Amino acid sequence: MKQKVYIETSIVSYLTSRRSRDMVIAAHQELTLQWWEQRAGVFVLVVSELVREEAGRGDPAASAERLAAIEDLPILAISDEAISLAGQLIGSGPIPDSAAADALHIAVAATNGVDYLVTWNCKHLANAVHRSQIEAMVEKGGYACPVICTPEELMED
Repeated sequence: MKQKVYIETSIVSYLTSRRSRDMVIAAHQELTLQWWEQRAGVFVLVVSELVREEAGRGDPAASAERLAAIEDLPILAISDEAISLAGQLIGSGPIPDSAAADALHIAVAATNGVDYLVTWNCKHLANAVHRSQIEAMVEKGGYACPVICTPEELMED
């Protein structure tokens, strides 16, 4: 059985955006493209209603491209349980109020039994300093925490 990967919005953005002149961002874009082409098929990819909403914002042409990239992926609903868990991650956890959407990405993935949450958001999501606290809070809420990582971490040798 294939493992599930929650595709967070930054992945869709890096996958579809024009190549950046910033070397670090360009490298992340290239890694995202490589992962999408070489490894994504090994997993069941899923998104949430939140990812579709975020991907649909901004420039109409760019948002259309982002939405097209994920149009065939199953969409996870935002349940009351996910909203409650997100509130816990914000209220007494490592996620600030200003990043409520980030907490909701984690909560939707956890409450739907997703194995991995893949992201380039290293400030609030794929952050080693916050990882143990996020995992502990999700597990305290009664769920297994998905492994929160970048596409690079889901590449094979």
